[in-house]
Amino acid sequence: QVQLEESGGGSVQSGGSLRLSCATSGYTQTYCMGWFRQAPGKEREEVAHIDSDGSTSYADSVKGRFTISRDNAKTTTYLQMNSLEVEDTAMYYCAAAALCGYFDRFGEWGQGTQVTVSS
Repeated sequence: QVQLEESGGGSVQSGGSLRLSCATSGYTQTYCMGWFRQAPGKEREEVAHIDSDGSTSYADSVKGRFTISRDNAKTTTYLQMNSLEVEDTAMYYCAAAALCGYFDRFGEWGQGTQVTVSS
């Protein structure tokens, strides 16, 4: 069974940086890994995902500021967040799915880590 644990959230001022980590147990080496976020009163949105071949995709709102990566063993997925904005404040979740685009239906999810950006 796949388990995911996020870490690295915190409070930072606008313009600052944070790096989120998602440690996985269980077999995820061929999985697509994604980062999602949900702000109070808003729907959950996909921030970025990285497939097992290393291909990546980003939401328009974070392109050029966030970078998703995974280690060579593919047991940890990272989200480097630079030039953070107040609008990036949200609970961030890591997810794993056999196929990208199927996180909602078949994904495994972590408990989330809070990111708060102040002006």
